[in-house]
Amino acid sequence: MNMNDGRDQLAWQAMKYDLMANYYKYIDPRLHVYYYQRHLECMQRLIMSERSEMGPGGSGGNTGMNAMVRVLHASPDAPAVDVYVNGQKVLGGISYKQQSNYLTVPAGTYKIDIYAAGDTSSPVLSQQVSVDGGNRYTVAAAGAVNNLQLIPVVDSSSVSSGSSKVRVWHLSPNAPAVDVAVKGGDVLFRNVPFGKATRYMTLPPTTADLEVRVAGTNQVVLEIPQATFKPNEAYTAVALGFAGGDPALEAMFLQP
Repeated sequence: MNMNDGRDQLAWQAMKYDLMANYYKYIDPRLHVYYYQRHLECMQRLIMSERSEMGPGGSGGNTGMNAMVRVLHASPDAPAVDVYVNGQKVLGGISYKQQSNYLTVPAGTYKIDIYAAGDTSSPVLSQQVSVDGGNRYTVAAAGAVNNLQLIPVVDSSSVSSGSSKVRVWHLSPNAPAVDVAVKGGDVLFRNVPFGKATRYMTLPPTTADLEVRVAGTNQVVLEIPQATFKPNEAYTAVALGFAGGDPALEAMFLQP
């Protein structure tokens, strides 16, 4: 085993221990503490290994820092899936519209394989995803099952005191570019295509009726009644499902 293989193994052991610690957090405090300590041990060994390798030809920047990554199943016609990272299973049985907890990982580039749950014969998707230390990511498995792709976005939880903020993420495979507007009123986000996450918009805490329109028109394709934005909270409004199909187009709100 070379040095990179050893670091990869440590990284995914750390991720798995972090996942187990989160799982047992409210079920068994003793196991929660045990797995969390194992997670920290792996992270410390990993950081020490990376520092020992840094030199004139080594990596700088955010090397040694951690990223936080969660997975969102946003493919409306795909079955439940298992997620493998660098050949190791880290998440199992993730169903449509389900999101995982954040997993703590070192910065770097990872090979992600998506399999139908319980089937390791052939992945439905293999793709590399890079993450930078200090950032928090949501990685969506999106698109129709015959054109699946991983789409990462950087999440942000920092909000101006007393305010809210929201962005829109278009993940409906067959919907055109859209505008998101106050019902019968002004457009808030314009011409958002599939896969795109807008910048966050800061707004006062409020409850409002919103609507999704075909971009540049008044044609409403989805209504979002009573969308509530609380103070000091950040939201991602995700459009997912099929326009005019089953499962239907809908909005789901995520928070970091």
